[in-house]
Amino acid sequence: MNERYADLAETAIESIEKIAGTHPGCRRAHARGSFYKAVFTPNGQAAPYTTAAHLQREPVKAVVRFSDSSPNPNMLDGFSPVKGMSVQFHLPDGQVTYLVGVNVPVFLTKTPEAFVEMMRLAAEKPGPWDLVKMFTDYPEGKAAFQIFKRLKPFVSYSTSRYFPIHTFYFINQAGDRYPIKYEWTPDQSFSKEAVKEAVTHPADYLEKELEEELPVGFTLSIILGKPEDAVDDSTVLWPEERSRVLVGRLEIKEKLTHPNDQLLFDPTILPAGIECSDDPVLHARKEIYTASFKRRSRGL
Repeated sequence: MNERYADLAETAIESIEKIAGTHPGCRRAHARGSFYKAVFTPNGQAAPYTTAAHLQREPVKAVVRFSDSSPNPNMLDGFSPVKGMSVQFHLPDGQVTYLVGVNVPVFLTKTPEAFVEMMRLAAEKPGPWDLVKMFTDYPEGKAAFQIFKRLKPFVSYSTSRYFPIHTFYFINQAGDRYPIKYEWTPDQSFSKEAVKEAVTHPADYLEKELEEELPVGFTLSIILGKPEDAVDDSTVLWPEERSRVLVGRLEIKEKLTHPNDQLLFDPTILPAGIECSDDPVLHARKEIYTASFKRRSRGL
């Protein structure tokens, strides 16, 4: 346990419960989601950068969870624009590793302390001047809110890009270290017709729409950072001109009718060949997810 983040995690969970209420047995964020069976097939293009087993050439099994970001499992799909795509990769040695992504490329704050303070303030139903002060104290959050404001209506899990927003390090056979970010790109494209149709869908239309589209696919890319790029601040976008390498494809085959809903998608559980950056938000997520898991596993 990381002592720095353990108390923060409890405060974060308590603030979320004050905002959205307590929903026994549910995750404290991304409460509603559905699970799918998948296969990830790497193409070998990551091999010069990492020894990670699932990024060489052999296909590996995977479990995918698509989710709504709301802590309320009864939230209507259209009322919560941020969606998630979490992937559990089954490694050849029997271990697992995870990628946890959302459809926005940056986080709200550069530190977990600032995030928890935002949650605490939101739980107290802030007035306009409180919000002004919050953005004065944490100006890095403006970038994320500008992106949120520009988000189009979310139409389909299968046509969105997803960003596991943190920086990681790839380590190759020679011990060289490369800062990278990930991005999932869908096979299918966004359409204006789908936006119009989405308006008429019921509350849980995203899950039903995805079932009708299966199988669907995503390409995984890595973005190679340079020495001047921020590696410990997930509120900062890297320049668009950074080199990208396509490293594999995920095919989502079918819905899991009896999934293991106790899965803890922890992005800090990594195989040999990949390491966490020093991003404090990345490291705090482990404690926050664990605190949430302990409560829901006890039916709280």
